[in-house]
Amino acid sequence: MTVTRESLIDFIYGEVRMLDEGRYTEWLNLWLPDGHYWMPLDYQQKDPINETSLMYEDMFMLKLRVERLNGARTFSQKPKSRCHHVIQRPFVDEMDTEAGRFVTTTFMHYVETRLDKQQLLAVTARHELALVEGGSASPTNGSIS
Repeated sequence: MTVTRESLIDFIYGEVRMLDEGRYTEWLNLWLPDGHYWMPLDYQQKDPINETSLMYEDMFMLKLRVERLNGARTFSQKPKSRCHHVIQRPFVDEMDTEAGRFVTTTFMHYVETRLDKQQLLAVTARHELALVEGGSASPTNGSIS
């Protein structure tokens, strides 16, 4: 498969749509087994291991999170939260087609609503994507700050 800037940008839009529509299992299937979801404490933070982060989750923790979001017995999610991402067109920062490695940056507003409460966050999402057998780009490491 030939990876283009447009196909990478479409991938990011597709991922965001999955999250907004609550298709968490489908979203989880995008991840490689060694992927990490990182939310730094400071937006300029460079190290998720030796500095405090809001979250730094491996596949095990991502699976637990998705199980909770999908679960019928998750009482903290009664009623379930809804989320909505309003994103700018993603930037393609790196495109190494020979190595199958791609990096994007997306600026967005994230809105989460539950009952009569709403939370708004300004987000910078960085995706490190890899071309995998079968011809799709998959997140190997996403960071949100």
